[in-house]
Amino acid sequence: MNADADGFAPPPFNPAAALVQLRRQLRELKLDERGVQFLLKGRPVAELKAGSAEIEARLVKRPAIAPVWTTHPLKSAADVRRFTDTVRLQLGRWSADD
Repeated sequence: MNADADGFAPPPFNPAAALVQLRRQLRELKLDERGVQFLLKGRPVAELKAGSAEIEARLVKRPAIAPVWTTHPLKSAADVRRFTDTVRLQLGRWSADD
C-alpha cells in the first residue's frame, strides 16, 4: 500500500511481537516447542529465529531424522500469516500420508 494514496500506512513490523504470536499459533497446531524448534512426533518440523528486522523461519520438506529445510524470511504480518498457512497445509499432507 502507498501511504500517500490511501492516507495511512500499515504499522511497522515488530518481529518480537510477531514471534510471540507465531509461536502460539504453532503450539495451537499441536506442535511441541523445544527451544527454537517445533516438533511433530519427536521430529523437528519448524524452527524460528528472531532478528532485529525479520524472523528467520525454517520448515522441513518432510519430517525425518535428517530433514531438508526450506528458509522463509518473515518481514511482514502477511509473511507470518502465509508461513502459518503453509505449516497448516504441510501438517495436513503429512497426516494424510501416514
